[in-house]
Amino acid sequence: MDAKRFQGALVHTEAVYTLLASRMPYHAGAASGGLLEVPATTLTDPDALAGQIDACARLYGRAKPQVLGTIWWYSVSSVLVAPAVEAFAVTGVALDPALDRMYLLQHPDGRLAGARSTAVIEGGRLGTALGAALAEPIAVISEHTGAPSPALWAIATDSIANRLLWTGMAVGDPERITGLAAPLVTEIERFTGQRIPPPRYLDVAAKRFVRRVSCCLIYQATGGQKCVSCPHQHPDVRAKRLRGR
Repeated sequence: MDAKRFQGALVHTEAVYTLLASRMPYHAGAASGGLLEVPATTLTDPDALAGQIDACARLYGRAKPQVLGTIWWYSVSSVLVAPAVEAFAVTGVALDPALDRMYLLQHPDGRLAGARSTAVIEGGRLGTALGAALAEPIAVISEHTGAPSPALWAIATDSIANRLLWTGMAVGDPERITGLAAPLVTEIERFTGQRIPPPRYLDVAAKRFVRRVSCCLIYQATGGQKCVSCPHQHPDVRAKRLRGR
């Protein structure tokens, strides 16, 4: 079944994954081998969060709780939004990002390799569903680590923008697929009532990058360099580093 006919059909989750895999073999749910399947509902469990913060400290270095909370969310948000936005961009049918419909694929050391959804969205809109799924863990992380909520929402924006860019590049349609980012984030903003920075892209040397609005803060834990695309550097410096990639 082609994607156009598929969008109008009554479909099941595995049918979405089959079509997604045919266009994008390395989607977020394709990871396997030695990974733990962790219910996404654990993202709202303060005890589970404490364990993940400890894991982040072992991986990246000791830092303030708000720094480690930000690092953890940078990883989580990327895999949490991936099944829904990848499937929607490729098939026109969104997998459900609700925490009770998702599980995370995790390495034993705490690193996340991907995520899978167990359902498609039935009625409603993708932005609304993403807004609900993102709001719960953001509230818990902010409360228990001190990471500021606006910064965590900004990370969510970049996660959506990145996933759409990677999807667009994978299927050879980056212009159309990255064009989905702004209206999607606008819908999330309307649903949640949060002020969320819009997603942005930057074309450098004929290659598209996310012009990030958030920082992972990993450099504060590791003492290393800032990421190539880090927003906490002069735009000219960032553009020069991106050209060198």
